[in-house]
Amino acid sequence: MKKICYLLLLTVSFTFANNPKSFELKQNEPKVGDILIINAQTGSAYNHIDFPKLNFIVKRGGIANYNSVHGNHVVVKEVIVNENGMTQIVLERQDKSKFFGFLKQVEANFTKAIAAGEISKK
Repeated sequence: MKKICYLLLLTVSFTFANNPKSFELKQNEPKVGDILIINAQTGSAYNHIDFPKLNFIVKRGGIANYNSVHGNHVVVKEVIVNENGMTQIVLERQDKSKFFGFLKQVEANFTKAIAAGEISKK
């Protein structure tokens, strides 16, 4: 009887250990300190990264386009998992300068931004 219990336990542990889906999910989750790259947007604005609107950038003395953030390397400062399973991250530039001259950090919906191609892993 003990041998059957040990065999059953061993079989169950190998089944869960060889599950590649759980490994993929852990590999794609962001961690604090990860470096990401901001890609060029497909439309006129970023949909999943919370950059301010262009008129607000102009009011703060910046140039009204998002070209200054294309290709920037950003560091994940905080990871927030919502109750619906979406992952929000707080981003800061790697060189510690500010976005558009006045924003130190921005938030982004990690799962949607990666899927849309707005950010990518380095």
